[in-house]
Amino acid sequence: MVTVGEYVERASAVFDGAELFYGHGTDNAFDEAVYLVFATLDIAFDDPEAYSRVIARDECDLLDSRVADRVEKHTPVAYLVGQAWFGGMRFIADARALIPRSPLAELIAEGCAPFVSHPPERILDLCCGGGCIGILAAHQFLLARVDLADLSADALSLARENVSLHTLADRVSLRQSNLFEALEGRYDLMLSNPPYVPLDEVLELPPEYSHEPSLGLISEDDGLAIPLQILREAPDYLSDGGVLVMEVGYSVEQLSARLAQVPLLWLEFAHGGEGVLAITRDELLRYRDQFN
Repeated sequence: MVTVGEYVERASAVFDGAELFYGHGTDNAFDEAVYLVFATLDIAFDDPEAYSRVIARDECDLLDSRVADRVEKHTPVAYLVGQAWFGGMRFIADARALIPRSPLAELIAEGCAPFVSHPPERILDLCCGGGCIGILAAHQFLLARVDLADLSADALSLARENVSLHTLADRVSLRQSNLFEALEGRYDLMLSNPPYVPLDEVLELPPEYSHEPSLGLISEDDGLAIPLQILREAPDYLSDGGVLVMEVGYSVEQLSARLAQVPLLWLEFAHGGEGVLAITRDELLRYRDQFN
């Protein structure tokens, strides 16, 4: 017989002794163990009696299998348990899309202030993956209609499941599109976490990232090809006064150097994260030639 608390300590020690990378929901061995155990056993993270709960034999066997996969295969916990948390909301997660971890969650929770002066009527989540960013925006802006757009049919199938999970099918639509190709109309707010990692850097990432779809990570031209295309084409799909908020992560230095003549506004986050810019439609038009 083993309790949840005892198993968490055991798994934490195993993780601590392994060469694991934390960056898909937690940043240390103990929190990783809690995430795996509680999600596997469907225990609320704030349950005050959780640690004294006795784990059944079949539950223990399942946990042992998942701990082994975490250590031996470096599978991220989100994929092992089939769920991830983003902006305080639970989402279905699997290898059809990247595990949500964008600092955009913090910006959305604040109503995208000060860049959005009035509630947007139409929102686009471009390169949406599993749809977490757009769904979170739909919860924040209750009257907005949201489009989730991605090239990957697999990612969109996962996004559809998440839309259903959060009962938002009446306001959130899905579009299979290579960036803007299949989109119509204009958006008041455009949110995007596109692929921005160069191929050579992807090959050097910790093995945990190899479980994620490369289509969601890799961008040519030192990681800048897709972000630059978005910057070039976005003003044609933004309303007057519309804003693009885009994450380029660790490619922030490359993009800043490439666009040295453009006064890009890089956002700061209280809970960590970098490489997110905000730019208005007027600015996108003014500096459009620089995005070639």
